[in-house]
Amino acid sequence: MASLVKKLDSAKGVNSFVVFLSDDENIKDAALKFAQKNGIKKTVLAIDNPAGPQAYKISKDAEVTVLLYTGGVVKANHAYRKNDFNPKAVEAIVKDLPTIQK
Repeated sequence: MASLVKKLDSAKGVNSFVVFLSDDENIKDAALKFAQKNGIKKTVLAIDNPAGPQAYKISKDAEVTVLLYTGGVVKANHAYRKNDFNPKAVEAIVKDLPTIQK
């Protein structure tokens, strides 16, 4: 996940945020360590309950879900099970970035 967040963080014309879906009481510290370790500068990190915001319709089976949207309209939805989120998945997401870049 770090490689994807780094790419989004440095992409021009892209504002990004990462939402950690967890009820672990240590998740805030983990998110801060993640940002520091990976040099995340402009990506917003947030925390929500394990189900996530209801309107986002996050799959219960997905370990990682990436929504690319602009103007409130989702342009791409990538959902991955734990073992399916790999460098090839990151490439597919990055390939879709032009759909939301200004």
